[in-house]
Amino acid sequence: MFNTQKQHILKVSELTKKARFLLESELSVVWLSGEISNFIAASSGHWYLSLKDAKSQVRCAMFKGNNRTVQIRPANGKQVLVKARVSLYEPRGDFQLIIEQMTDAGEGLLQQKYEQLKAQLQAEGLFDHGYKQPLPSHINTVGVVTSPTGAAIHDILHVLQRRNPSIEVIIYPTLVQGEGSAQQIADAIYTAYERDEVDALIVGRGGGSLEDLWSFNEEIVVRAIFDCDIPIVSAVGHEVDTCLSDFVADMRAPTPSAAAELLSNDKAVQIRQFQTLTQQAQLRFESTLHRLRHALHQYQHRLSRLNPIAQLRLQQQHADELRGRLLQSLKDKYQYQQHVLTLVAQRLQHASPARNMASARVKQVDLTHALKSAMLRHQDSKHMRLSMLAQNLNVVSPLATIARGYSIARDASGKIIRRVDEVTMGDVISVQVSDGELKAQICDKSNGHSQLASRT
Repeated sequence: MFNTQKQHILKVSELTKKARFLLESELSVVWLSGEISNFIAASSGHWYLSLKDAKSQVRCAMFKGNNRTVQIRPANGKQVLVKARVSLYEPRGDFQLIIEQMTDAGEGLLQQKYEQLKAQLQAEGLFDHGYKQPLPSHINTVGVVTSPTGAAIHDILHVLQRRNPSIEVIIYPTLVQGEGSAQQIADAIYTAYERDEVDALIVGRGGGSLEDLWSFNEEIVVRAIFDCDIPIVSAVGHEVDTCLSDFVADMRAPTPSAAAELLSNDKAVQIRQFQTLTQQAQLRFESTLHRLRHALHQYQHRLSRLNPIAQLRLQQQHADELRGRLLQSLKDKYQYQQHVLTLVAQRLQHASPARNMASARVKQVDLTHALKSAMLRHQDSKHMRLSMLAQNLNVVSPLATIARGYSIARDASGKIIRRVDEVTMGDVISVQVSDGELKAQICDKSNGHSQLASRT
């Protein structure tokens, strides 16, 4: 006989409950990669499946509150990466996982790495808004860190040429994907910083998969952007793509073309404010959502220890409601900011100098006519005065006196002879009359007779 007097004998339900508590308290949340098998999508909306590898398999469940966010189609044989809570199904004593997130294995591993690095850099403060610089209000030169042969540089140059051809563009060529591309991107950013030849810097490329855009999630690129004192606009991929470079940059543009428009727009201040508010709202949304998810996980963990399935579903519903209210609040704030931007744009348009151009042109024409008339009157006045002065000059002119029958005698040096003692016998003098000049030689000074020598 077994001696059971000093031993506490457990019931099966007590054993399974203790085992479940130990599993959930010790392992909590895990990331797991494996192949789907025995997949069942129940009518309740829950998913049931097994994850296996070459040696083992484990049962899994994913409730409909979580599987709504899954972007892949689960199927037997598909390799996936899951985030799950380790648990135990007490009624059968089965070890199982409660899946919270599911992604494709390839992208899932990258996504996990993305989230881990994002959390690390965010904890270090690299994404804090206190470090972000405003874009310059007046931009003469723009630097672009991207592939010199990609579609992004053509889009940027096209937009800048169309919107503001006076902006000079300096390209810092680099690979944007593949081995060594992250180091090249970081080196190009440091080169632009050291040369100090641009007012703002665009760092980006065209769209692609998570793997294609991964260079802009590398820590070396994020830290290069953070270290650069030049205002940087991150323009990676399409609007739906978000890289870590977007969080650390001073401004994020949804596309390379949008980045060029942002730096060449006459309404740069208003757009910058709008983009900043949108980015702040997005970060606040992500932070709030992360906090709510964490709280939800804590609630689920506490409730799961008591196995209140109904209460768990109620908390999931409450979390969905909070998420909906948060999204609606974000949407309302976004619409309000959009309305404010529209009002500012209308005010700018109302204050545009183009409205006063027509009246200014009319005034310019009137002033031009008035100036021409004044110049003509002034010219006529000067002509009249010139005529009067000419008449007065003619009155006192010796030529007029000569014309009335007088003459002027000059010696050989051209000096006017005023007295008889100013000449001597034999001197040749010239006598100017109204129609010419006479040459004469002094032959007798007493009676003033002279001998005519020649006539000119």
